[in-house]
Amino acid sequence: MKKVISTLLAGALISTMLSGCGSTNTSSGGGSSDKPPVGVAIYKFDDTFMTGVRNAISDAAKDVANVEIVDSQNSQSTQNDKVDLFITKKVKALAINPVDRTAAGAIIDKAQKANIPVVFFNREPLPEDMKKWDKVYYVGAKAEESGTISGQLIVDYWKSHPEADKNKDGVLQYVMLKGEPGHQDAELRTKYSIKAIEDAGIKVEKLAEDTAMWDRVKGQDKMQTFLAAHGDKIEAVLANNDDMALGAIEALKAAGYFKDGKYIPVVGVDATAPALQALEEGTLLGTVLNDAKNQGKATLNIAVALAKGLTPSKDNVGYDITDGKYVWIPYKKITKENINDAK
Repeated sequence: MKKVISTLLAGALISTMLSGCGSTNTSSGGGSSDKPPVGVAIYKFDDTFMTGVRNAISDAAKDVANVEIVDSQNSQSTQNDKVDLFITKKVKALAINPVDRTAAGAIIDKAQKANIPVVFFNREPLPEDMKKWDKVYYVGAKAEESGTISGQLIVDYWKSHPEADKNKDGVLQYVMLKGEPGHQDAELRTKYSIKAIEDAGIKVEKLAEDTAMWDRVKGQDKMQTFLAAHGDKIEAVLANNDDMALGAIEALKAAGYFKDGKYIPVVGVDATAPALQALEEGTLLGTVLNDAKNQGKATLNIAVALAKGLTPSKDNVGYDITDGKYVWIPYKKITKENINDAK
């Protein structure tokens, strides 16, 4: 009799355990319509600005979606594999920060075949790829705007500090640190920053230009090379992002700048936390707020709307949509005077 009771108790216990396991799997699954699963791929996790966007996506998703965010490790083939895995997992929407913007078309083809909407962010696909499917969207900022503001920062300094023209020739001698070759932000920020300076009536002479791949260490190395070649002839440093600007500042510090009255204006883009610290210290002249929080939030909101079968609009995503596909997050000039706007 005791043996029968023991067997019954054991069976009841196993049944309870199995039931518990089943409920756990159900609750942890991301397939419910109120919190749909969304797959997010970042081009690389150790990019300072993209870390801000990634955190903003996570924050925005807390109560509305189950997001899985993966690191593409700056490899398009790795990102393609991540996308394939998301499709296998049957996510309801994809949010992709492409490693190579020209690879977006292949991602769209895969997503369309699986009927999984795609939101690209921060790296804009080619216009012809954006037209491939009506369930493709883009969230970002207009790079030419950030370039113009970068140039304006230099203009403001040049016009208010006559001593900035070291050789008194009336020409601004500058060096440029560019981001990734062929990246639309790098090309447009470079072009429009110089255009803004010229449009203000200032003659310019490019002493040197090189790519530092958005990277702080590479920015420092390139700036050391510029200093070795041109030294005190350099009157301004323009960088396509803050990390490269901060690298340039380290090289300038090592060369004796930012003390004993020896100064050179350096501008960046993104308004990252380390850049704001440099602003407060007086080593960075200015930067341009690239709004990571709103880029991340808008990306997540559009992905969730699409995952729920909705057509994104300002009513359900909270942002204006241009041409039915684009959300543009505005840039803002940041100096020491308005640093709290960025904070």
